[in-house]
Amino acid sequence: MNRKIKVGIVGLGRMGKEYADNLAFKMRAVDLVAACSISEEELAYARDTLQVKQLYKDYDQMIEQADLEAVFIISSTDMHASQMIKALEAGLHVFCEKPLAITVESCVKVKEVASRHPHLKTTIGFVRRFDESYQYAKAKIESGAIGIPFMVKAQTVDKDTVAEFQIKYVNKSGGIFHDYNVHDIDLTRWFLGSEIKTVHAMGGAFKHKGFAALGDADNVMTSCQLENGTMAVIIASRTAMVGHDTYTEIVGTLGTLRIGRPPGKNRVEIYDQHGARTECLDTFMERFEDAFLTMTEDFIDCIIYDRQPLCTIDGAMEATRAAIAFTTSFKEKRLVSVS
Repeated sequence: MNRKIKVGIVGLGRMGKEYADNLAFKMRAVDLVAACSISEEELAYARDTLQVKQLYKDYDQMIEQADLEAVFIISSTDMHASQMIKALEAGLHVFCEKPLAITVESCVKVKEVASRHPHLKTTIGFVRRFDESYQYAKAKIESGAIGIPFMVKAQTVDKDTVAEFQIKYVNKSGGIFHDYNVHDIDLTRWFLGSEIKTVHAMGGAFKHKGFAALGDADNVMTSCQLENGTMAVIIASRTAMVGHDTYTEIVGTLGTLRIGRPPGKNRVEIYDQHGARTECLDTFMERFEDAFLTMTEDFIDCIIYDRQPLCTIDGAMEATRAAIAFTTSFKEKRLVSVS
């Protein structure tokens, strides 16, 4: 189809730039017509690099004044719900980076507004569902290749070099469980076909003490039981030295699937004076570069061909609900029921 969807984006930070580059340069069905940021540097990037002509410091002005059909929300987590609601009420399709919100109440408000606009497409950016390896694993599970899946082991990590940078964002992101493990929560639900029932989280600020002052951590582990009796062990770390060592393992009655282990940059093995080794990707954007583009293309296709996105508000709300329980368990040092 020759039709182009007119898109605006809010948030042009580390992730926002990646989304904006995909929208501006890699998608024939998109016309990136507007960008919003409170940062002069980010707006200059939109003007000079992306060639976006309509620039805004105020989000409300962008959705009211720009000629848009859809908006991509890549702002801080604490702004996701309110910006989604405003976009939906303005008649726009909405893509929002994960998580949907920090509170269940905010999730419910978004769901209520979205239900009043069923013709508008909404989705949340759980990018790993669009990665080829994760999709292949899901297909193997559905084909019965590993029998009945009963356990997920998963972790999300960042390289230690970005940890100190993240401290100032804890209050806006909701902390390590919302920022990191919400991906693993979503995958656990997806692979095991059930909701998380009870959780027990533990951890601490073992290296970067600034997280502790904000009630957060740099390394955590959570054990989970799901409603169907299956289980999961979910880990997050801000202090990985090797790079983006994120992986998922699904254990079934007839076999096991491992995604991302070892965390190789490619299939090259190096043998030299340091020994035998493989190199690792540094960041999640490198690891999931293709998946981010696929996810963005899929959302635009949902608008053009009038189909429902894979990642729904209901699913995102359940992921937030579980992340809240993780956080409560960590802070109160007890078993918590997800409710």
